[in-house]
Amino acid sequence: MTLRLALHRIHIEPAIATNARRLQTAGLQVPVLAQYKRAERRVFSQEPPTRLTLVRVLIAEDETIIRLDLRALLERAGFEVCAEARDGEEAVELARSEEPDVAVLDVKMPRLDGIEAARRILDERPIPIVMLTAYGQEELVSRAVEAGVFGYLVKPFREQDLLPAIHAARARHDELSALREEADSLSEALAARKVIERAKGLLMAKENLSEDEAFARLRKASQVSGRSLKVVAEAVLATFGADA
Repeated sequence: MTLRLALHRIHIEPAIATNARRLQTAGLQVPVLAQYKRAERRVFSQEPPTRLTLVRVLIAEDETIIRLDLRALLERAGFEVCAEARDGEEAVELARSEEPDVAVLDVKMPRLDGIEAARRILDERPIPIVMLTAYGQEELVSRAVEAGVFGYLVKPFREQDLLPAIHAARARHDELSALREEADSLSEALAARKVIERAKGLLMAKENLSEDEAFARLRKASQVSGRSLKVVAEAVLATFGADA
């Protein structure tokens, strides 16, 4: 059972074609296609190189050594650390003034804890947030999820843990942003996300996709059909459930 068959339940018929396939449909032969591709390469090679934009990161950590280590790790990985906070209130202020692309916040900080700081930051300007914690407590994770945080690092963390955590937080943030465009509130978006997580899992298992690829499939189907992501996800669940 494929995603296309699942989406037939809500009358979706995606149509995707490459430039080469369009040319073949128009009756052009292989030599003409090759000439087209060479011309296309020449055009793109003449374009000025795109300037690399660094991802700007806000760090909030009250322990100086950990904060300095984190900054070094981020800069070595190619990020720009635009601001450093030593407590939760300062993190909220710097997020407002510096407008970072990502924030990395410690859970336990003076004046304002990381979860409440994340909540206030997200209320003003939603960004991906990674939470640093020395605890594996389910209560903290639940509070963080309710605040809209989906990236975690447990201290002491390793350098190879940092990039996947940031990547995951950015991916989940993009998903939640797409859902919030369709929902009336954050709570509705979070409820819809649970359905979408299940649909992604089925697509990953059935069609051998990565998590990002599975979400891209769902989002593409939503855009083509004009239906919400939740409706598309429910169609996938219904179809794969029936198939099982």
